[in-house]
Amino acid sequence: MILEESARRAARRLEEAGSPTPRLDAEALLLHVIGCNRTWLYTWGDSTWGAWGESTQGSATGARWHRARFDALVAARAQGWPVAYLTDEREFWGLSLATSPGTLIPRPDTETLVEAALEHAAAPAGRLLDMGTGTGAVALAFASECPGWQVVGVDIRTEAVALARRNAAALGLGNARFIHSDWFEALEREAEPAFALIVANPPYIADNDPHLARGDVRFEPRSALVAGEAGYADLRFLVDRARDFLAPGGWLALEHGHTQAADVRAMLGRAGYARVASVRDLGGHERVSLGQHSAA
Repeated sequence: MILEESARRAARRLEEAGSPTPRLDAEALLLHVIGCNRTWLYTWGDSTWGAWGESTQGSATGARWHRARFDALVAARAQGWPVAYLTDEREFWGLSLATSPGTLIPRPDTETLVEAALEHAAAPAGRLLDMGTGTGAVALAFASECPGWQVVGVDIRTEAVALARRNAAALGLGNARFIHSDWFEALEREAEPAFALIVANPPYIADNDPHLARGDVRFEPRSALVAGEAGYADLRFLVDRARDFLAPGGWLALEHGHTQAADVRAMLGRAGYARVASVRDLGGHERVSLGQHSAA
């Protein structure tokens, strides 16, 4: 069987299983297995598994093993496993990031948080704090755009910190560092506690939200998704506590659910933040709310 036909058959199986992007999923899994990019597949997709194995692995036996591996990954995806966990990687802000089931999968909506941070990073140098960094996606995207800034990412999960450090090293981003901390706890010992920007994509889903039983989130760590107080507990905590770590005039930017913007703006206003606003994502939803810490 040729590679292109394998991809087509896999896409049909995934479509029947309910994948919203069956063709993209099938190609991503195939490219992961054969170690090639999409351009190669479009150019040489008429190669058979055997011919591919002889040319790249030096063995038709090796090709059979890789085809079996592809079939196994397609079966796992048909059961609902996220592609990012099956391939151990996800692109975010044009960066290739390693992923793991111990962290949230970086999503396009979260690029809105990066955009909001960049809009308020006019100075050539400064310090940004990314709370609950996970894979390090937001911190590393910002660090790649602002090499003069020092970026700190924190996470309570040791596996997330290790993964973010690995991503930073792979991308060669020396202006980003990652530390283990329960929110701000470890930062209380920092010599320079003030940040010009604090950003976070915290847990903001209510425990009884039906979306938790659908799609990729079924496989993601619940602790990174669900917050108390109907999804608002961590957002409220960050709004209140961030003031102690923001420099005068600094900005707090928070990602939240698409129905939570008005409530988060109200929180920011009550806490004394100025210039409170929300930013819409590509789908038109208010995805990020932010405010400026008073200089008083």
